[in-house]
Amino acid sequence: MTPSFDLTLRGGRVCNADGCIDADVGITDGRVAAIAPGLPAGREDVDATGRWLLPGGIDSHCHIEQLSGMGLMCADDFYSGTVSAAFGGTTTILSFAAQHRHDSIPQVLEDYGRRAREKAVIDYGFHLILTRPDDEALQVHLPQAIRDGITSLKVYMTYDLLRLDDHALLDVLATAGREGAMVMIHAENHDMIRWIARRLLDRGHVAPKFHGVAHDPLAEAEATNRAIQLSRLLDVPALIVHVAGAETVEVLRKARRLGAQVHAESCPQYLFLEASDADLPGVEGAKFCCSPPPRDKASQEAVWAGLLDGTLGIYSSDHAPYRFDETGKLPKGEATTFKEMANGVPGIELRMPLLFSEGVMKGRMGIERFVALTSTNHAHMYGLAPRKGAIAVGADADIAIWNPAREVQVTHAMLHDNVGYTPYEGMRLTGWPEDVFSRGRSVVRGGELRAQRGSGQFIPRGRPMPPEVPRATPGGRGAFSALIGLERG
Repeated sequence: MTPSFDLTLRGGRVCNADGCIDADVGITDGRVAAIAPGLPAGREDVDATGRWLLPGGIDSHCHIEQLSGMGLMCADDFYSGTVSAAFGGTTTILSFAAQHRHDSIPQVLEDYGRRAREKAVIDYGFHLILTRPDDEALQVHLPQAIRDGITSLKVYMTYDLLRLDDHALLDVLATAGREGAMVMIHAENHDMIRWIARRLLDRGHVAPKFHGVAHDPLAEAEATNRAIQLSRLLDVPALIVHVAGAETVEVLRKARRLGAQVHAESCPQYLFLEASDADLPGVEGAKFCCSPPPRDKASQEAVWAGLLDGTLGIYSSDHAPYRFDETGKLPKGEATTFKEMANGVPGIELRMPLLFSEGVMKGRMGIERFVALTSTNHAHMYGLAPRKGAIAVGADADIAIWNPAREVQVTHAMLHDNVGYTPYEGMRLTGWPEDVFSRGRSVVRGGELRAQRGSGQFIPRGRPMPPEVPRATPGGRGAFSALIGLERG
């Protein structure tokens, strides 16, 4: 008798964002064909008894093979980056295609697309980093990119070579609202950071720990509030990325209570690292520096609370991999100041295991919330649903088999990125993804990579479908938004 399925995952506990059932999963032609107990055998059967079958993770914020604004190339290319992601239970990444001021958007997208096409082992898409929103970009190139399935973009409110002023941000938000794209915003007050940094440097305070001082929590909270008001003026949804501080979480929570269509993301570094981690001899603290920087215990608790109550609906890695040498963190060696080192920490492989261990296994969140934060919410926020983000009939068979009892002590030697260190060295975690399938293909099995270089696929995305934030009052929208609504109509 011909087997009914190409692959059957048998005897596991299938968990989605809306609940769990004990069932088998039958897979045919890369899609989920059936979910039920006692399914017929497939051409291949995998015993998942005692394991949890979770949707493959979606990491919607990672920097892979990207040239920074400082001219530094990331340590990971699309091979090492996607391999590392897969070993951590992630089956889809949304990385950045970065336009620098002089770059043509079509050329940028072509270059990044070629690199990923040649190297990625899991599925991928892109956000466009937009730094020159001129008429050609807003009227021609950005609309074309959106039609081609790149339905999100990122803008910066800081960094000299990347930032946009408020006027340009309004232009971008208006275009995104008209064309149906999601705007991701790096929200920090540039002039506050610049003012503090200048005074620190003048006084000889150059060590990595002063990066956290320069990026004061108020700079993040102020810029977040300003970004929210700009999006409210046009009634266009926006997403604040990598939220770090307690005050910023509260700014977002209050805005959402007023009906602002603002969404937000946080990352492992804001749950598991603190500013004090960068207070190390010499330049060792550079390994812990990112923007915004990790804060303190109170901010960690605020971020946990935001992830649990929905203020922060997305949990990404913000994997920004720079080696601890002259190619990344230390362009001037031991003489590198906090203003000269590359910003960012690695985390693409540990993103999900960290939250699984410290969230689910320690009872801080249910498995359903874990799935929502690591996969399902990303799929809806960025136009990947219903193809991605759930174990459901008709969806891509992107599934990770987790062993909830496996105990792991983190070392960089066990990871698969090209960074050379991890800020989570020595942490003891409970729970680990042991087998990973992408579109029914075995990508990771028994601790070994099975996928071939270039076997991942570009996934064109549809219109983002973020959850509607309830309006507190009919007057919660900006006065100008009615005119923009007429334009869209």
